[in-house]
Amino acid sequence: MPELPEVETTVRDLKKKIVGRIFLDVWTDAKKMIKKPKKFEDFKKELIGKEILDIKRRGKNILFFLSSGKVLLIHQKLTGHLLFGKWKKIKKEWVSEIEGPLKEDPMNKFLHLIFFFKDGWQLALSDLRKFAKVEILTKEELEKELSKLGPEPLEKDFTFENFKERILKKKKGKIKQVLMDQEVIAGIGNIYSDEILWKAKIHPFKRVGKLSEEELKRIYKAMKEILPKAIEVGGESISDYRRPSGERGGFDPLRKVYRREGEKCFRCGAKIKRVKLGQRSAHFCPVCQKL
Repeated sequence: MPELPEVETTVRDLKKKIVGRIFLDVWTDAKKMIKKPKKFEDFKKELIGKEILDIKRRGKNILFFLSSGKVLLIHQKLTGHLLFGKWKKIKKEWVSEIEGPLKEDPMNKFLHLIFFFKDGWQLALSDLRKFAKVEILTKEELEKELSKLGPEPLEKDFTFENFKERILKKKKGKIKQVLMDQEVIAGIGNIYSDEILWKAKIHPFKRVGKLSEEELKRIYKAMKEILPKAIEVGGESISDYRRPSGERGGFDPLRKVYRREGEKCFRCGAKIKRVKLGQRSAHFCPVCQKL
């Protein structure tokens, strides 16, 4: 699932491309992804003729602020990512008219929602599993929808004391799960919780209540270093995520532990382990990150 760095990369890339553009039409073959309005024709009516005034991120949500005063919310969920380009339909398949990754990368070919603009340009949602959520909301509905999200970890006013206070509310929780809890902190998921905890030398199963002040500081520092770096290089594309250009993000060479099961730890040489934690996996070094 695209996490904070991937969603932020998408927002920054799209801001350069589609702010100021007006929706001309919309196509989908996966109406279940559109949660509000439920009728696709009503969804189209809400968009056609509306200008995109701004694009922002909140947690893992992408928010398109429209000239109507409403907001188009897209949560890419497990396998979704937004692409900007030009496609034409050949038989039953949408084929990119732009050479390169939009045309060649198989992860960019699962187009299930397309927004049309002038001059043939389109914004498309590629989503292998079709789990993405798409809604058009009033400002009040948006506020309610996002009300349970925790603070943004990269905001300047999100200090160590703020971090500590929020984390320690989940004293009995395991630190990896707490870092991924969107009501505690917004935007961190499986990839970056693993990377943050490896850098901080903290076992993912360690109970929050047993973390020392120094350990909490190490986690906070790692979070503040890894997330901006991941944004700088365009996110992680080990799985489905691609940038709006169709290109892969550049975090893969920087990955220290996520999906490195059986490989050597870059710090001590021990073999990286992968264990189940709830319905997710945790990757860690059993030597550097002792419980």
